[in-house]
Amino acid sequence: MTHEETVLNTFYKAFRELDYLTMADCYHKDASFSDEVFKLKGKGINAMWHMLCVRATDFSLSYRVIKQGQHYQVEWQANYLYSKTGRKVVNKITASFEFKDGKIYKHKDVFDFWRWSRQALGMPGLLLGWSNFLQKKVHIIAKQNLDKFIIKHTQYKS
Repeated sequence: MTHEETVLNTFYKAFRELDYLTMADCYHKDASFSDEVFKLKGKGINAMWHMLCVRATDFSLSYRVIKQGQHYQVEWQANYLYSKTGRKVVNKITASFEFKDGKIYKHKDVFDFWRWSRQALGMPGLLLGWSNFLQKKVHIIAKQNLDKFIIKHTQYKS
């Protein structure tokens, strides 16, 4: 197993246990993260995982690390109750990674936002989940929630 595979296994095992401190330790200090909701750098990434871990309800996670030459992907699935609606979500995600100094430097998660929104939001997600309007609205709300979380957890302030 390569060092990078070890880091990814450490990260996802910690995620499965909702251990945000170990997850944070897997990232380079100048790391970047993006998905359909968040676009973050540095401490903002750690704050996001901390917020998501402490708010997780009925959570489970499975994953598989895939090495493709010098590149790594992880196919992972998170099962949880979406906190705003109490609806069950099964989110299937493909993550791609780049490493620097033995740590995660770039992390990009890709998932089907419309599929997620149908599960998490019900009818509004079914009707509008395909639109940029709903994706932007979810992004804004998520950013506001993360900003409020960072105010309460000053270790994440820049």
